Amino acid sequence: MIQEVGIQRDLLPVGREVAGVVLKVGSKVTFFQPEDEVVGVLPLDSPCSGLCELVDVDEYFLVQKPEKLSWVSVAAALRDGVCAYTALHTHARMAAGHTLLVLDGASPFGLMCIQLACYHGLKVLATSHSPQQQTFLEQLRPSVGIQDPLVARVIPVHSGSDPLSVVLEETGGLGVDIVVDSEVRLHEDEEEGEERKLLPHKHDIISVLGVGGHWVTSHKNLQLDPPDCRLLHLKSASVSFLNPEVWTASAAQQGRYLHILKDIVEKMSAGVLRPQTEEAVPLYEATVAMETVQRHHRKKAVVQL
Repeated sequence: MIQEVGIQRDLLPVGREVAGVVLKVGSKVTFFQPEDEVVGVLPLDSPCSGLCELVDVDEYFLVQKPEKLSWVSVAAALRDGVCAYTALHTHARMAAGHTLLVLDGASPFGLMCIQLACYHGLKVLATSHSPQQQTFLEQLRPSVGIQDPLVARVIPVHSGSDPLSVVLEETGGLGVDIVVDSEVRLHEDEEEGEERKLLPHKHDIISVLGVGGHWVTSHKNLQLDPPDCRLLHLKSASVSFLNPEVWTASAAQQGRYLHILKDIVEKMSAGVLRPQTEEAVPLYEATVAMETVQRHHRKKAVVQL
């Protein structure tokens, strides 16, 4: 991403989601004072890595951290929260009464989408990639209010369930209003291991969309064939690409981005958004943790200084 936008860097900043205490402010800073607890995401062109004891950052990339919100949980979940808001609010324009299909619902990003959608009154369907994930999703309940399951139907793709038939059964043959994926297969004959085989095929995703539906994809190299485009045209459906970096890559909507960050931390503090717990590792284990993250793209680690 840094190379594609033309930024030349010898060293790339890692660990860009940060949570910490303000030590000193400049003369023109108006949002914060020393000793304020803050969280945020460092921009793409940041000269500092998040894995530093001291970080120099503009005030427009930070928001106040609620007092009862833990450092580790907010650092681990901030990026997934931004992705969920961007997918459901910015791209899909979700509204109460819509039906949402979250692919790989037990992933950190999928979990944020499920909780945010349920808070706004959507009916949520989700796929699971293992028996453990299926049990986890079926047992999800809100922290307050009526203790109905957050996921109306879990689709166990690991056991061979066909998402298309289940979705059509759940929606009376109409399809869903929104589909959010974390990855997708472009070809039926892809040979990339068992985990890749559990990913949905692009044509299946288009098939589960209802009329006027919206597909939000994280696949940056998505290729749609003429039959796929024709089916989207017949349904008057649309596709959006989810790239959370655009908020910090452009200052055009900086105020809206800060509003999203503030809403995320407030909902986490209130228990509306409950991320999967991450165990913090000390700085001397950061190299090993990063190697693990790079091998398993959906895994993440929190480094505590």
